Amino acid sequence: MTDIRVSPHAHNFAACVTGLSICEGMSLSTVEQLRSAWQRYQVLYFPNQPLEHPQLEQFSEAFGAYGHDPFVSAVDGHQHILEVRREPNEDVVPFGSSWHSDWSFQAVPPSATILHAKIVPPVGGQTHFADGIRALESLPTELRKAIEGRSAIHSARRPYSHEGYRAGGKRTSMKITPSEDAWQTQSHPIVRTHPESGRQALWLNPVYTLAIEDMNEAQSSLLLERLFAHMLQTTFIYRHQWLENMLIMWDNRSVMHCAQGGYAGYRRVMHRTTVAGTVPV
Repeated sequence: MTDIRVSPHAHNFAACVTGLSICEGMSLSTVEQLRSAWQRYQVLYFPNQPLEHPQLEQFSEAFGAYGHDPFVSAVDGHQHILEVRREPNEDVVPFGSSWHSDWSFQAVPPSATILHAKIVPPVGGQTHFADGIRALESLPTELRKAIEGRSAIHSARRPYSHEGYRAGGKRTSMKITPSEDAWQTQSHPIVRTHPESGRQALWLNPVYTLAIEDMNEAQSSLLLERLFAHMLQTTFIYRHQWLENMLIMWDNRSVMHCAQGGYAGYRRVMHRTTVAGTVPV
């Protein structure tokens, strides 16, 4: 068995994993160790993991089939790898710079996002993560009753409709294709049960969650505002500092994330895959 060392952060949210070389491949027992740690800590990161495209693909495939990544063009010859790039002279907000859970507007959103650092700027560029499990556990009784049994409506219209994309500014280093498909909506439960661990999480996000189902607009907006304010308290957030060749994977079924800026004048390049999930319940 691989001598994997897992060092968790505060509140057992996010953990550093050392003791393995991903480029050499992983045994089934190693994958199961990682899956268990991932379910417990929700965010795992692996320092010093130089990977080429096939090795990143092999790591991703160890955790399941690929998810479907719409609106963003993949790397040539590798249809499941997206390049998240921002050039030094690009005057646009970083990709993914508002709080979200990847592709929550899909009927079957991805379980995992995997991100590998290729070029890391010397300043800024953190990724922040928010723990939906502890957010739910500490939710005031009044708010818990207000969302009991309710679902929310998710859509990609804000960033990926033609109107939304134009409002976000012109991005030159990534090929993003807005579409009328972004106007489609999907209903998902606000309290989501993890299909493997059975843990429950508060599962909403400011980018893709438009409204609470069967609630008037004013009530829905006010309740969402209160829920987001609760979810984004400092105590629920882990701030991740990147290093070159670092790999990270997080659980979209219980975690929100947000890319940070602060590196104007520097290049930042990441390679990303997603792992298919299950219908939220």
